[in-house]
Amino acid sequence: MKKALNLQTHVFIIVVLASTSSISATLIPPISKPGCADSCGGVSIPFPFGTSKECSHSEVFFLTCNSTHFNPPKLFLPGSAIEITDISLDGQLRILNFVAHDCYNLSGARISYSDPTVFLSTSLTINNTANKFTIVGCDTYGFVYGRRLDRDYQTGCTAMCYGEDDVEKGSCSGLGCCQTSIPKQVWKAVIELKSYGNYSKVFDFNNCGYAFLAEEGAFSFSPENITNLRNVEKLPMVVDWAIGNGSCEAAKMNSSSYACTSLDSDCYKPNNGYGYRCSCRSGYQGNPYLDAGCQDIDECEDPNLSKCEKRCVNTQGSFECVCPKGYHGDGRSDGQGCIRGESLLFKLVAGISLGIIVVLLSTWWIYLVIQKRRLTKMRQQFFHQNGGQMLQQQLKREGSPQTATIFSESELIKATNNFHRSMIVGQGGYGVVYKGVLPNNCLVAIKKSKEFDPNQIQQFANEFIVLSQINHRNVVRLLGCCLETQVPLLVYEFINNGTLFEHIHNKPKARRLSWDTRLRIAAEAAGVLSHLHSGVSTPIIHRDVKSANILLDHTLSAKVSDFGASRLFPMDQTQVNTLVQGTFGYLDPEYMLTSQLTEKSDVYSFGVVLVELLTGIKALCYDKPEEERCLANFFLSVMKQDSLFQILDENVERGEREEVMRVAILARNCLKVRGDERPFMREVEMELEGLRLLRTQLHRSNSSQITEFDSFEDTNTSFGFDSLKDQVVSPMGGGR
Repeated sequence: MKKALNLQTHVFIIVVLASTSSISATLIPPISKPGCADSCGGVSIPFPFGTSKECSHSEVFFLTCNSTHFNPPKLFLPGSAIEITDISLDGQLRILNFVAHDCYNLSGARISYSDPTVFLSTSLTINNTANKFTIVGCDTYGFVYGRRLDRDYQTGCTAMCYGEDDVEKGSCSGLGCCQTSIPKQVWKAVIELKSYGNYSKVFDFNNCGYAFLAEEGAFSFSPENITNLRNVEKLPMVVDWAIGNGSCEAAKMNSSSYACTSLDSDCYKPNNGYGYRCSCRSGYQGNPYLDAGCQDIDECEDPNLSKCEKRCVNTQGSFECVCPKGYHGDGRSDGQGCIRGESLLFKLVAGISLGIIVVLLSTWWIYLVIQKRRLTKMRQQFFHQNGGQMLQQQLKREGSPQTATIFSESELIKATNNFHRSMIVGQGGYGVVYKGVLPNNCLVAIKKSKEFDPNQIQQFANEFIVLSQINHRNVVRLLGCCLETQVPLLVYEFINNGTLFEHIHNKPKARRLSWDTRLRIAAEAAGVLSHLHSGVSTPIIHRDVKSANILLDHTLSAKVSDFGASRLFPMDQTQVNTLVQGTFGYLDPEYMLTSQLTEKSDVYSFGVVLVELLTGIKALCYDKPEEERCLANFFLSVMKQDSLFQILDENVERGEREEVMRVAILARNCLKVRGDERPFMREVEMELEGLRLLRTQLHRSNSSQITEFDSFEDTNTSFGFDSLKDQVVSPMGGGR
């Protein structure tokens, strides 16, 4: 008895499994012929494509599934190395097309070149709307040519640029990148890539050009593509496919080769290419190239297709919406629906719905009022927390027209488009700087902390106190602050010409920095530091002097900025114990070892800036040999070897050898390891101003030869210019 029951149970399970598999087979229409492979390496292979003659419509669609050399296998066009990554029954397939490249060495000789060719049968054509012909490079032009409509065609474009900052992310309009379309019905494409000057003028950042015919959405240009495309071998390209090269009418005449074999399929002519395509009629889905490939869609299972309000009845190729008894209408939720005459129930439902809407609107209004009050209260709390009342009283006591303004948060949100990323003009160790436009069209720079940090609140407050005591034409002017945010915001005048660092280390910009200009910028920056150390009631140590913190206006005048790390320095003290802060490469080594901050720490950092102006070399560069990584140490060793003129920047005028040597010796004195051996900033300023004064006198007298100077004393108190001692004020004792 048990055996009989077990046998019946097994039979029942087999029947259930068989019926389940038959139901799944009807739900999932087949895409290939029976017994034929329907995929290769994860790529579906719908008929008319196949991997054997029996499984494909013709030789054009006879694909190669290579499992011998690839694991997982890869699918290729017949008789070619063109890999297929996707096949769509809508008449498109995606292939991987090779990227052409053309590279040269420093001597102008070509070291690498490739010009890939796409050769298709007449049933396959390159899609002219989805693909673009693209060229990337800064001294590059190229062509794509071949065959279409049994005749030749050719098109191309040029990509040029003269500096790394010429190229713009997302822009492919000729600067470093250009794009153009190709015509319809192209079945052969050859890429030819060339260079106007073998990249000799742009070799320091670009020595290769690239070209490819690829899907537009697969490539978005960025400045990094100038170099990183050499690692890209292939990009996807869209290819249109169709059956044969005749019309639907001509194909129907030859019933033995007509491809639209499904009863519920239609034939249509593609927009691009030759031949015809098949598609399932409305209400059907599947493969129209198979006999029973198009199957009825049950719209009732998908509310987005049927949109019936009450009841849906599926029909062959369509559906019907049915209303219950007592209702009328089209039964569709996006139409009249099922309507019944007005009744007490209808009125009751309508009244309740209206009441719910009123309650929801009232609740939302109350919520907005509460949120507004909460925001106002929070702003007041931040204002008091950040010392707003004390600052207001101080500003009223000063009563000066130059007094800083206290801005509201809403004013600065409006000025910066809600602190949008596009308004960011710089980022430093203590915050982010945004560009803003006030209602009077005044451009300002707004400094905002990156995140909540009590230490950064102290830095911002410190910077406000420091800057409020400084009134100097070469210091970025503080216009005001905002205290209604978690971390105070500082508002400065906007300097629109970048930093000294950018001008020194960007070749096109560096050409604008003549020796006169460099000397003037150095003297102006030294004047600011001298003023901070000895020209204010309570001396100030900047503590982060570097070329990136010296801005340049439209006349290339220096504007010292970023006082977030600065310290007030009482007159009765010669040094202060602090945590070491600053930028590596500019940091005073004595300060790093002892944590003893003195005004001579600024002198050391300024000495590094002087060396940058002379040599055009960065203060710290890890990709150089070890002995050249730190600019200060490298410079001192070069001076010791009397090899200064071998490392000078090419834009420094070599004819002013005496002046250059004086500035170099001044920089060497500033870089003394012991702080008490360095000059005071007042002495450094006087030396630089003396050099400028001498140049002015020599220019006025039209002298053809520079006056012979006395030797430059290598001490911390005497700086030469004996011939000008009657005209230049001698250094003040102690530098203050």
